[in-house]
This record gives sequence, C-alpha cells and structure tokens, in this order.
Amino acid sequence: MKKIIVCSVFDAFEYVMDHYYPYGMEDVCAKNDCYAVISIQDSHTKGFGVQFQKNVFCKDVLTLLFDDIVTEVEGAVLFQDAMADRILDFADANQEVDTLLVHCYAGQSRSKAVGKFLYDVYHKKYPSLVLETAETGVPNEYVYDVLDAALLIRRLQMLGM
Repeated sequence: MKKIIVCSVFDAFEYVMDHYYPYGMEDVCAKNDCYAVISIQDSHTKGFGVQFQKNVFCKDVLTLLFDDIVTEVEGAVLFQDAMADRILDFADANQEVDTLLVHCYAGQSRSKAVGKFLYDVYHKKYPSLVLETAETGVPNEYVYDVLDAALLIRRLQMLGM
C-alpha cells in the first residue's frame, strides 16, 4: 500500500473514472494504479445510489451503511464493532494495492476517521505510505475509537488473552 486517499463520494467517483477508457483506447486512461475502495454510505437513504465494482484496476470494494453520529440516534445507524472488523479484514486483505480509496458523503468525518486510523496502523509497516485528505473536517472520534478497540481485541486474542 502506497497511498490512502480520503475523499467525498464525488471525488471518489472522479478518481474511479480517471481509470476508465473506451475499448481499445488504453492510452487515454489517466491513471492505471491498482486500488481498493471503502465506500461509507448513509443508512437513512440506503446508500447514495453509487455502487463501486471490482474491475481491472479496482481489486476490491467494501460498502458499509452507517451514519455520521457518535451516539445512538433513533432511525440512524451507529458505527458498530462488526463494521470495524470488516474494515480491518478488508485492509489486511488489500495491502498489495497501490491506493486505498476511502470515501463517505463529504470526506470529512467518517472516512477521515477510517483513513487516519488505517494510516496510523499501516505507516509503521509501509514508512512511505501517504495519507491524502482534505484539510477541512474532523475525524469522527467514535469511529476511530471503535476501530482502535477492535484492533486491540485482535492483538490480545493473538497473544492468547
């Protein structure tokens, strides 16, 4: 893994489309790196209506539906331990990609927490790893903390505790 990009759904779509080319016109393809996508979408709308798919460049996709909240809210979905486990499994399984693309609606809270957490974990293994994220916004601390707790539990289990 060389880069983690945290962005909005709009920028994620643009990134993916930079890898598109019409049949027989590979030379017009703007990018040709290998990437994986963590797509964080809102539960109340059952997603954004955008579904990323595996393809020649996109090696894997994880789509999660949860809302940008830090406590239980009726009608909304709070980030859960099982979602943290899926993110950890996904990141472990996709370490060979050039770019890990993490998006939510605006790229400023949920995805920023996931991207920052994964950067904090993987930059020790990949010292040249780069985190690209907007300067605005603040990582959702609840999401970061749930991921951190899930990783701690895994590490303790590996030690037999």
